[in-house]
Amino acid sequence: MPDLLIELFSEEIPARMQARAGADLKKLVTDGLVEAGLTYGSAQAFTTPRRLALTVEGLSTESPTVTEERKGPRVDAPEKALAGFLRATGLTKEQLEARDDKKGQVWFAKMTKEGRPAAEITGEVLEATIRAFPWPKSMRWGAGTLRWVRPLHSVLCILSDEAGAEVVPMEIEGIAAGNTTCGHRFLAPDAFSVTGFDDYVAGLKRANVILDPAERAETIWHDATNMAFAQGLELVEDKGLLAEVAGLVEWPVVLMGDIAEDFLGLPPEVLKTSMKEHQKFFSVRNPKTGRIEKFVTVANMVTEDDGATILAGNQKVLFARLSDAKFFWENDLRVAQKEQMAPWLASLDNVTFHNKLGSQKARIDRIAALSKEIAPLVGADPEAAEKAAQVAKADLSSEMVYEFPELQGIMGRYYAEAAGLPADVAAAAEEHYSPLGPSDDVPTAPVSVAVALADKLDTLTGFWAIDEKPTGSKDPFALRRAALGVIRLVRDNSAVLELETVLHGAFFACFKDIVQNRVAHAEHEIEDLSDSNAKQVAADNLAAFDIDWELVDRKEYINEGELKDLLSFFHDRLKVHLRDEGIRHDVIDACLAMPGNDDLLLLVKRAEALADFLKSEDGENLLQGFKRANNILTQAEEADGVSYEYGPDRKFSETDEERALFDALDQAEGAISSAIETEDFASPMASMASLRAPIDAFFEAVQVNTDNQIVRRNRLNLLHRIRETCLKAADLTRIEG
Repeated sequence: MPDLLIELFSEEIPARMQARAGADLKKLVTDGLVEAGLTYGSAQAFTTPRRLALTVEGLSTESPTVTEERKGPRVDAPEKALAGFLRATGLTKEQLEARDDKKGQVWFAKMTKEGRPAAEITGEVLEATIRAFPWPKSMRWGAGTLRWVRPLHSVLCILSDEAGAEVVPMEIEGIAAGNTTCGHRFLAPDAFSVTGFDDYVAGLKRANVILDPAERAETIWHDATNMAFAQGLELVEDKGLLAEVAGLVEWPVVLMGDIAEDFLGLPPEVLKTSMKEHQKFFSVRNPKTGRIEKFVTVANMVTEDDGATILAGNQKVLFARLSDAKFFWENDLRVAQKEQMAPWLASLDNVTFHNKLGSQKARIDRIAALSKEIAPLVGADPEAAEKAAQVAKADLSSEMVYEFPELQGIMGRYYAEAAGLPADVAAAAEEHYSPLGPSDDVPTAPVSVAVALADKLDTLTGFWAIDEKPTGSKDPFALRRAALGVIRLVRDNSAVLELETVLHGAFFACFKDIVQNRVAHAEHEIEDLSDSNAKQVAADNLAAFDIDWELVDRKEYINEGELKDLLSFFHDRLKVHLRDEGIRHDVIDACLAMPGNDDLLLLVKRAEALADFLKSEDGENLLQGFKRANNILTQAEEADGVSYEYGPDRKFSETDEERALFDALDQAEGAISSAIETEDFASPMASMASLRAPIDAFFEAVQVNTDNQIVRRNRLNLLHRIRETCLKAADLTRIEG
């Protein structure tokens, strides 16, 4: 079986498009080959800035011959039906065969599709792939109609086996497939021929091209870390930048340069971000001081002066970039130190957060009030939490964050420190955005936790209040991430937070701002009216929104349905979160059905305890005993039309097993109730486990539906007691199995 090698050689492909392009090339070609009847062993795609390459091993030499029979119309069917069948099959009437069928004679067509050689199929598939390639952006050049990400220069396409290699016949827009490629643009630009994939990789390496992007990345990381280590420094890890730089060079040459003394006092995050965003430089840190002191750049060229000229040019450009960063930093520091960030906070009143929810300043005021309310619940000082929330987003108006938005929060911490604010307030400016994802660190400082919770809860209630909820896969405001952030903050910090109470206040604050925002818009519209009568009518209508918010009953302005819907959204996110830890959905449902389900920490504790209990042998057996008791009781209540909820009387017990169950229930009920009050859910599970043996023994020895009606009712009441005792810990009726 031959191996296939394809290379599409062009001008530079943007690094951000390369990985996707390699995957698309592999999928389009292999899918096309399989659809045409060929099989293959394995396939792998590679990318460099100037080429997409695909190797397919173990390709079949030709597609199989396929014979197909198709049933047509009856022999006596109208001529139009027969003509349509002939067009569909491509046959003539003489080539059809009449056969007996249930409804008489029917025409049958027998069609044979001859197999075709792999080279012919490959040429067709490759041409179709090139013409339909899904580049995010593409261009045309010259007089042709072909579109590609950058001008396409050549196509290499060969099939090789032990006998040698053959060029696949294919031509597109004047570019004929061949068996040659070119190496590095400057270091080895001459063309060379290849006979197979191994020869291709080796030839490229001789021509100063490393084909595999993973190998290029490894080379960059290895050389850069060694270079830094040799000077007692360490390279700052950045996997995203490493992947991007590996897509910018075909022959990576690592160079280390100095950062001018003028800029070493800038915050490390500023240096790192400026060098990464503008120059694609890696930061090199002094492990003793934490300062960024040098940078690493990756050239695509070997020079006679060992990169000195390249470094000199890079350092010149870097000096200009860092001069800008230093200017922003010094200006921002003056505002923070002399004016306590007041101008920034004032300017946020003119920055719209959302056209229905008002300005960033209005949002900050809501978060500050909510932070103060939440603070005692997480062990934070209310005044400190309120102050932290008021300044946490001030850096959004700073020059540095305007230039580098990804530094929001980080710069807020620096500016809060420069303003002389307490350390916990400054830390909250950075930490309140966290956690940003499932693997992000969760803040633990009480003030940071309070502001982080308030920030996320305000986001959720605000967008719920204006009916901008996630739908399907769409979540433009990252509300699922915000809900998961609340869950992780509560769980990791063991915060007892009754969500329903907190959400009431948050919903009311959002509703108040929504109304005030509408009023402000309406007032502007009234001013623009030229008709005095219309203006008066509009003003009279607007008077209905003149509300004294201090006196209103909050409940009148809160949509309880929306609040419950948001709480349900939290429960759905919690299910996903706990399922990732192996807790079954029915276990979570059993806990959600219990009182206090707006306390996320309580829910998690209950679910973990129940999940562990059900994994044990006692748990499995008790569940079966509970279900048996519940089923017998439910059937009896439906048949008799009564509820057996009255306390069973021990004096009507006829067996030792009944009396033993009475004793076990007496002991378990008290233990379960007292443990649940202290939110110790492991103990109720242990108490329920003690019921396993007496319940099993009861069902082995006792017939519940006995002929003696007094004894029967007593036993059914005893089953009700089993049900109620077990349901104190969790709603076991929701457990499957």
